[in-house]
Amino acid sequence: MEFYLAGQWQDRDDRIEVLNPAKGEVIDTVPKASADDIETALVTAVEGAPEMAKLSGYRRFEILRRTADLMVENREDLARTLSQEEGKTIHEARTEVDRARQTIELSGEEAKRLTGEVLPLDGGEGVSGKLGFTLRVPCGVVAAITPFNFPLNLVCHKVGPALAGGNSVILKPASDTPLVALKFVKLLLEAGLPAKGISTLTGSGGTIGSKLCSDNRVRKISFTGSQEVGEKICHAAGIKKVTMELGSNSPLIVLPDADLDKVVNAVVASGYANAGQVCISAQRLIVDERMHDELMQRLIPKVQSIVAGDPLQEETQMGPMVRESDAVRVEEWIQEAVSQGAKLACGGERNGAFVSPALILESKPDMKIVNDELFGPGVAVSRARDIDDAIRMANDTRYGLSAGIFTQDIDSAVRFAKEVQSGNIHINWGPMWRTDSMPYGGLKDSGLGKEGPKYAIEEMTESKTVVIHS
Repeated sequence: MEFYLAGQWQDRDDRIEVLNPAKGEVIDTVPKASADDIETALVTAVEGAPEMAKLSGYRRFEILRRTADLMVENREDLARTLSQEEGKTIHEARTEVDRARQTIELSGEEAKRLTGEVLPLDGGEGVSGKLGFTLRVPCGVVAAITPFNFPLNLVCHKVGPALAGGNSVILKPASDTPLVALKFVKLLLEAGLPAKGISTLTGSGGTIGSKLCSDNRVRKISFTGSQEVGEKICHAAGIKKVTMELGSNSPLIVLPDADLDKVVNAVVASGYANAGQVCISAQRLIVDERMHDELMQRLIPKVQSIVAGDPLQEETQMGPMVRESDAVRVEEWIQEAVSQGAKLACGGERNGAFVSPALILESKPDMKIVNDELFGPGVAVSRARDIDDAIRMANDTRYGLSAGIFTQDIDSAVRFAKEVQSGNIHINWGPMWRTDSMPYGGLKDSGLGKEGPKYAIEEMTESKTVVIHS
């Protein structure tokens, strides 16, 4: 495929291979952007920003509404492309396309609702005859840097609100999964987006991202990825608006009064979806020791029954990791934990980019599978003495993106919601749950700012105060 730059689809001699992780085969290539391409994208975005700002909110709504309709028409092609380049099962891929369509719909609706407020200036001492109000205006140029694990929906979570707010966008999709993003851009243009409203750059994240983020012509950065890269971007950004959706090692606490059938279903659903490559995967299962053994007796067979294989086959429940090198790392972390005293209840075997679903018992805080972000199909189980111990363990991390608890006790649930240091709190479900309209973002090293179209648009626009003096 080609990338879209300066109002046209373009190719380059220097190209990047896009692999199918399930088979290790090249499925397509994309151009590798050069320094000149980055400069062209910046110039184009600066030229496109006033044109986007002049569009009425209703016209931006119409473009995004038409884009959503086109996504429905192209659902199966988008899903198969996504599955082939990322390794997500075809069922998960179809669900992502449906969610991405909804994200674009929600963004379009919010384009009609950009508003300010009348200011009560006469509430100040000695102030009279003044009328004050605020205006919400576009930032200008938005850089959207997206990850591989949700290569369509997270593109939509950045591009949709940016366009709805009247900005121009430079999109940098993940090098492993650029194809579905490029197909999405084609749909935007077919829906009537102005030619300079968006550009895409495929290639090295380190090269493209650092140049975009440090350039003063970019006024807003929205990034999803690792904490380490996010911190570098913040250092490079200077004085501009940033949204950082970074990593996590999400905890799930299980108290003695929990419904164990629901717990088992939640762990399987939120621990192994997309081969564990989800920022809010249930990575740390913290179980009250009084019912630990009973839960494991129910959970282990369910984990063992997960069907891994070709993601395009309808019966497959879990596909490969996006890169074989990531699968090697996950295997090594699991083996290291076992060498440090953990017990492998099931899974953990690697075959190419596939790692069988792993459940690791007797995990300790100093093990990588607990302390760091595994981002793979493994759940680390630890015992807690009581709720005090469980909350302490949940907070014993530099991350704070999402957390869950199972309990029927309202006092424990409210205490968990107040005391656990996490941006998203779930009671009686796992941490891996998100509807695309909700405010979504982390605490601590898990990031800054909020996603969700309504909340993202607030961060992709500026507020101006106007005072009329009489």
